[in-house]
Amino acid sequence: MTRDVLVRISGLQLIDGEHDDVEVITSGDYFWKNGKHYILYDEVIDGIEESIRNTIKISENRMEVKKTGAATAVLSFAEGERSTTSYATPMGEMLVQLTTNKIEQEWEEEHLHVAIDYSLDINYEHVSDCQITVDVCPRVGADLQLMEE
Repeated sequence: MTRDVLVRISGLQLIDGEHDDVEVITSGDYFWKNGKHYILYDEVIDGIEESIRNTIKISENRMEVKKTGAATAVLSFAEGERSTTSYATPMGEMLVQLTTNKIEQEWEEEHLHVAIDYSLDINYEHVSDCQITVDVCPRVGADLQLMEE
């Protein structure tokens, strides 16, 4: 895969039977190093001047998202594992616990796909069951589109 990529991140939160969908497509940088995929991209939040730099590291059956800048956290996903991190944002800090129920990965020469089902607890209270999907492909000739409802 080339360095210049497009990244689509889709998320779904299920709270009390209601769902909240979030999806973004952005440009990023891709690297393969020491048997791991690295994807770097910036996230802009409305009303916040500083952006968030995201570094996604993907290895076999594991994904880690490191956030720096306006928000800081290290979110770790591995099937059957629970991880806890301090998530600092401009609005305050919270303790986030992720329990990864299922992780699926597909790696092809020109496409990387990761789908994760997990539960989210904030400050020791269950908030929602979630899904996140990450798709990465070369920017030139890319065929990533926002998913339709």
